[in-house]
Amino acid sequence: MINDILKEADAKMDKSVEATREEFAAIRAGRATPSMFSKIFVDYYGTPTPLQQLASFTAPEARIIMIAPYDMGAMAAVERAVRDSDLGVNPSNDGKVLRCVFPELTEERRKEYIKLARAKAEDGRVAVRNLRRTAKQNLEKLEKDGEVGKDDVTGAEKKLDTVTKKHTDAIDEMLKNKEAELLEV
Repeated sequence: MINDILKEADAKMDKSVEATREEFAAIRAGRATPSMFSKIFVDYYGTPTPLQQLASFTAPEARIIMIAPYDMGAMAAVERAVRDSDLGVNPSNDGKVLRCVFPELTEERRKEYIKLARAKAEDGRVAVRNLRRTAKQNLEKLEKDGEVGKDDVTGAEKKLDTVTKKHTDAIDEMLKNKEAELLEV
């Protein structure tokens, strides 16, 4: 029983850390990457569709991404979705591909991205702590129902705290790396 609760909490915390890693990947640093477009949805024939499913991406230079829609009929919708996104680019359309030129990051924009990264890291840590609280409540319920003893629950809570610390440390390390990446000129 106790091991099941701990395994479930660990697995869910791993997913929270991975979600935070994906959020960090969407934050632009010096290079333009296709993962920056992962959160953009295009209104494709009335259905919100992830841009990653509608087009291929190439990066001929560090600050340029070229988007080639598979369906040329969706070109206008893709262009609109990219322009309306929070990426801060205005794609140029040559009829076959959209060319997104990312401006050089200013000091002010870097600071905004660092604030955004810190907010996303805090969201990840909150998710991990919420999972810890849920697991702790489940352990206390087992004790209250008389299925396990107090010593077993105390030991399990220490393991749970260790697992929680491991995951919050992983998020903190990702944040530290992202901040260094953003400050790199």
